[in-house]
Amino acid sequence: MSTSIKKSTRRTFAFIFARGGSKGIPRKNLQDLGGLPLIAHAIRCGQALSDVEKVILSTDDEEIAETARQYGAEVPFMRPAELAGDKAPERLAWQHAVTQSRQLYGDFDVFLSLPFTAPLRSVEDVQRVLAEFQPGVTDVIITVSPGRRSPYFNMVTQDADGWARLICDSTGITRRQDAPEVFDMTTVAYAASPDFVMTETPMMKGRIRMVVVPSERALDIDEPVDLDIARFLYDRSRARSA
Repeated sequence: MSTSIKKSTRRTFAFIFARGGSKGIPRKNLQDLGGLPLIAHAIRCGQALSDVEKVILSTDDEEIAETARQYGAEVPFMRPAELAGDKAPERLAWQHAVTQSRQLYGDFDVFLSLPFTAPLRSVEDVQRVLAEFQPGVTDVIITVSPGRRSPYFNMVTQDADGWARLICDSTGITRRQDAPEVFDMTTVAYAASPDFVMTETPMMKGRIRMVVVPSERALDIDEPVDLDIARFLYDRSRARSA
Protein backbone atom coordinates (compact mmCIF):
# COMPACT_ATOMS: atom_id res chain seq x y z
CA MET A 1 0.00 0.00 0.00
CA SER A 2 1.35 3.42 -0.94
CA THR A 3 2.16 5.90 1.79
CA SER A 4 -0.11 8.96 1.59
CA ILE A 5 1.81 12.16 2.29
CA LYS A 6 0.30 15.62 1.94
CA LYS A 7 2.00 18.05 -0.40
CA SER A 8 4.38 20.27 1.53
CA THR A 9 4.67 24.06 1.29
CA ARG A 10 8.45 23.92 1.54
CA ARG A 11 10.53 24.11 -1.63
CA THR A 12 12.24 20.83 -2.49
CA PHE A 13 14.69 20.47 -5.35
CA ALA A 14 15.77 16.99 -6.47
CA PHE A 15 19.29 16.65 -7.85
CA ILE A 16 20.87 13.88 -9.91
CA PHE A 17 24.66 13.89 -10.15
CA ALA A 18 26.03 12.13 -13.22
CA ARG A 19 29.57 12.81 -14.35
CA GLY A 20 30.90 11.58 -17.66
CA GLY A 21 34.07 9.79 -16.58
CA SER A 22 32.89 6.62 -14.87
CA LYS A 23 35.62 3.96 -14.92
CA GLY A 24 34.09 0.83 -13.32
CA ILE A 25 31.28 0.83 -15.90
CA PRO A 26 32.03 3.18 -18.81
CA ARG A 27 29.14 5.61 -19.44
CA LYS A 28 27.45 4.03 -16.44
CA ASN A 29 24.68 6.57 -16.07
CA LEU A 30 23.51 5.87 -19.65
CA GLN A 31 23.48 2.09 -19.29
CA ASP A 32 20.16 0.42 -20.12
CA LEU A 33 17.86 -0.98 -17.47
CA GLY A 34 14.46 -2.14 -18.67
CA GLY A 35 14.61 0.01 -21.79
CA LEU A 36 15.63 3.21 -20.01
CA PRO A 37 19.04 4.70 -19.20
CA LEU A 38 19.85 4.65 -15.50
CA ILE A 39 19.50 8.42 -15.15
CA ALA A 40 15.95 8.20 -16.52
CA HIS A 41 14.90 6.00 -13.60
CA ALA A 42 16.14 8.65 -11.17
CA ILE A 43 14.47 11.45 -13.16
CA ARG A 44 11.13 9.65 -13.24
CA CYS A 45 11.28 9.05 -9.50
CA GLY A 46 11.85 12.75 -8.89
CA GLN A 47 9.01 13.66 -11.25
CA ALA A 48 6.64 11.34 -9.37
CA LEU A 49 7.22 13.11 -6.05
CA SER A 50 4.52 15.71 -5.51
CA ASP A 51 6.70 17.69 -3.11
CA VAL A 52 9.52 18.12 -5.63
CA GLU A 53 9.45 21.45 -7.47
CA LYS A 54 12.41 20.82 -9.77
CA VAL A 55 14.43 17.82 -10.97
CA ILE A 56 17.91 19.09 -11.79
CA LEU A 57 20.80 17.21 -13.37
CA SER A 58 24.39 18.13 -12.54
CA THR A 59 26.86 16.86 -15.13
CA ASP A 60 29.99 17.83 -17.03
CA ASP A 61 28.97 15.80 -20.09
CA GLU A 62 26.86 17.14 -22.98
CA GLU A 63 25.53 13.71 -24.03
CA ILE A 64 24.34 12.98 -20.50
CA ALA A 65 22.81 16.46 -20.30
CA GLU A 66 20.89 15.98 -23.54
CA THR A 67 19.65 12.55 -22.49
CA ALA A 68 18.41 13.99 -19.20
CA ARG A 69 16.56 16.78 -21.01
CA GLN A 70 14.84 14.19 -23.21
CA TYR A 71 13.36 12.64 -20.07
CA GLY A 72 12.25 15.97 -18.60
CA ALA A 73 15.06 16.94 -16.23
CA GLU A 74 16.35 20.48 -16.09
CA VAL A 75 20.03 21.07 -16.87
CA PRO A 76 20.36 24.79 -16.10
CA PHE A 77 24.12 24.67 -15.52
CA MET A 78 27.07 22.43 -16.27
CA ARG A 79 29.41 21.08 -13.63
CA PRO A 80 33.01 22.35 -13.86
CA ALA A 81 35.54 19.73 -14.91
CA GLU A 82 37.44 20.05 -11.63
CA LEU A 83 34.32 18.84 -9.81
CA ALA A 84 33.78 15.87 -12.11
CA GLY A 85 36.94 13.82 -11.66
CA ASP A 86 36.90 10.47 -9.88
CA LYS A 87 38.87 12.00 -7.00
CA ALA A 88 36.66 15.06 -6.53
CA PRO A 89 34.51 14.80 -3.37
CA GLU A 90 30.81 14.64 -4.25
CA ARG A 91 30.13 17.16 -1.48
CA LEU A 92 31.79 19.82 -3.69
CA ALA A 93 29.42 18.97 -6.54
CA TRP A 94 26.52 19.28 -4.08
CA GLN A 95 27.74 22.72 -3.02
CA HIS A 96 28.09 23.84 -6.63
CA ALA A 97 24.53 22.69 -7.38
CA VAL A 98 23.12 24.51 -4.35
CA THR A 99 24.96 27.71 -5.23
CA GLN A 100 23.88 27.67 -8.87
CA SER A 101 20.28 26.78 -8.04
CA ARG A 102 19.98 29.57 -5.49
CA GLN A 103 21.27 32.07 -8.03
CA LEU A 104 18.78 30.90 -10.65
CA TYR A 105 15.69 30.07 -8.60
CA GLY A 106 16.13 31.65 -5.19
CA ASP A 107 16.39 29.91 -1.85
CA PHE A 108 14.90 26.48 -1.24
CA ASP A 109 14.31 24.34 1.82
CA VAL A 110 15.21 20.75 0.98
CA PHE A 111 18.13 19.40 -1.03
CA LEU A 112 17.20 15.91 -2.25
CA SER A 113 19.86 13.77 -3.93
CA LEU A 114 18.63 10.83 -6.03
CA PRO A 115 21.74 8.93 -7.15
CA PHE A 116 21.19 7.21 -10.50
CA THR A 117 23.06 4.17 -9.13
CA ALA A 118 19.99 3.07 -7.10
CA PRO A 119 17.37 2.56 -9.83
CA LEU A 120 15.38 -0.04 -7.88
CA ARG A 121 14.18 2.51 -5.31
CA SER A 122 10.46 3.13 -5.02
CA VAL A 123 8.72 6.50 -4.89
CA GLU A 124 7.44 5.51 -1.45
CA ASP A 125 11.01 5.04 -0.21
CA VAL A 126 11.83 8.62 -1.10
CA GLN A 127 8.54 9.95 0.25
CA ARG A 128 9.50 8.48 3.61
CA VAL A 129 12.87 10.24 3.43
CA LEU A 130 11.19 13.58 2.76
CA ALA A 131 8.65 13.00 5.52
CA GLU A 132 11.44 12.28 8.01
CA PHE A 133 13.37 15.45 7.18
CA GLN A 134 12.64 18.36 9.52
CA PRO A 135 14.37 21.65 8.64
CA GLY A 136 16.05 23.10 11.71
CA VAL A 137 15.90 19.76 13.53
CA THR A 138 17.77 17.38 11.22
CA ASP A 139 20.68 18.15 8.91
CA VAL A 140 20.57 15.01 6.77
CA ILE A 141 18.38 11.97 6.24
CA ILE A 142 20.20 8.93 4.90
CA THR A 143 18.84 5.62 3.67
CA VAL A 144 20.06 2.28 4.97
CA SER A 145 19.27 -1.40 4.60
CA PRO A 146 19.72 -4.21 7.15
CA GLY A 147 23.42 -4.99 7.46
CA ARG A 148 24.60 -8.15 5.74
CA ARG A 149 27.75 -8.27 7.87
CA SER A 150 28.50 -7.10 11.39
CA PRO A 151 31.76 -5.57 12.69
CA TYR A 152 30.90 -7.26 15.99
CA PHE A 153 30.76 -10.76 14.55
CA ASN A 154 31.97 -11.43 10.99
CA MET A 155 33.82 -8.38 9.65
CA VAL A 156 37.59 -8.45 9.99
CA THR A 157 40.59 -6.23 9.43
CA GLN A 158 44.29 -7.02 9.20
CA ASP A 159 46.58 -5.87 12.00
CA ALA A 160 50.14 -4.60 11.65
CA ASP A 161 51.51 -8.16 11.84
CA GLY A 162 49.23 -9.42 9.09
CA TRP A 163 46.80 -11.27 11.36
CA ALA A 164 43.05 -11.13 10.69
CA ARG A 165 41.13 -9.64 13.61
CA LEU A 166 37.51 -8.74 14.20
CA ILE A 167 36.96 -5.02 13.71
CA CYS A 168 35.27 -4.94 17.11
CA ASP A 169 37.16 -7.68 18.92
CA SER A 170 36.66 -6.74 22.58
CA THR A 171 32.94 -7.35 22.89
CA GLY A 172 32.95 -11.03 23.76
CA ILE A 173 30.11 -11.66 21.27
CA THR A 174 30.18 -15.21 19.93
CA ARG A 175 26.76 -15.44 18.24
CA ARG A 176 25.38 -13.30 15.42
CA GLN A 177 22.06 -13.07 17.25
CA ASP A 178 23.77 -11.29 20.17
CA ALA A 179 25.47 -8.64 18.04
CA PRO A 180 23.98 -5.12 18.02
CA GLU A 181 21.87 -4.38 14.96
CA VAL A 182 23.83 -2.63 12.23
CA PHE A 183 22.85 -1.17 8.86
CA ASP A 184 24.47 -0.68 5.47
CA MET A 185 24.31 2.85 4.10
CA THR A 186 22.62 2.95 0.70
CA THR A 187 22.37 5.45 -2.15
CA VAL A 188 18.58 5.34 -2.42
CA ALA A 189 18.19 9.00 -1.39
CA TYR A 190 19.66 11.75 0.74
CA ALA A 191 17.66 14.72 2.03
CA ALA A 192 19.59 17.61 3.52
CA SER A 193 19.37 21.22 4.49
CA PRO A 194 20.94 23.34 1.73
CA ASP A 195 22.61 25.43 4.44
CA PHE A 196 24.18 22.30 5.90
CA VAL A 197 25.39 21.20 2.46
CA MET A 198 27.20 24.52 2.17
CA THR A 199 29.07 24.09 5.47
CA GLU A 200 32.39 22.30 5.82
CA THR A 201 30.99 19.96 8.48
CA PRO A 202 31.47 16.31 7.39
CA MET A 203 28.08 14.83 6.57
CA MET A 204 28.26 12.10 9.20
CA LYS A 205 29.03 14.70 11.89
CA GLY A 206 25.65 16.35 11.38
CA ARG A 207 22.28 15.63 12.97
CA ILE A 208 21.37 12.52 11.01
CA ARG A 209 18.38 10.24 10.97
CA MET A 210 17.90 7.21 8.79
CA VAL A 211 15.16 5.51 6.81
CA VAL A 212 15.38 1.74 6.39
CA VAL A 213 14.84 0.44 2.85
CA PRO A 214 14.53 -3.25 1.93
CA SER A 215 17.73 -4.68 0.49
CA GLU A 216 16.09 -5.59 -2.83
CA ARG A 217 15.38 -1.89 -3.48
CA ALA A 218 18.72 -0.63 -2.18
CA LEU A 219 21.18 -2.11 -4.68
CA ASP A 220 23.96 0.35 -5.55
CA ILE A 221 25.37 -0.12 -9.05
CA ASP A 222 29.14 0.22 -8.84
CA GLU A 223 30.61 -2.72 -10.76
CA PRO A 224 29.42 -4.66 -13.85
CA VAL A 225 28.08 -7.49 -11.68
CA ASP A 226 25.84 -4.98 -9.87
CA LEU A 227 24.27 -4.01 -13.18
CA ASP A 228 23.63 -7.67 -13.98
CA ILE A 229 21.93 -8.12 -10.60
CA ALA A 230 19.87 -4.95 -11.07
CA ARG A 231 18.62 -6.18 -14.44
CA PHE A 232 17.64 -9.52 -12.95
CA LEU A 233 15.78 -7.92 -10.03
CA TYR A 234 14.11 -5.35 -12.28
CA ASP A 235 12.87 -7.99 -14.73
CA ARG A 236 11.67 -10.18 -11.88
CA SER A 237 9.75 -7.29 -10.34
CA ARG A 238 8.06 -6.46 -13.63
CA ALA A 239 7.15 -10.12 -14.22
CA ARG A 240 5.54 -10.35 -10.78
CA SER A 241 3.50 -7.20 -11.33
CA ALA A 242 2.35 -8.21 -14.84
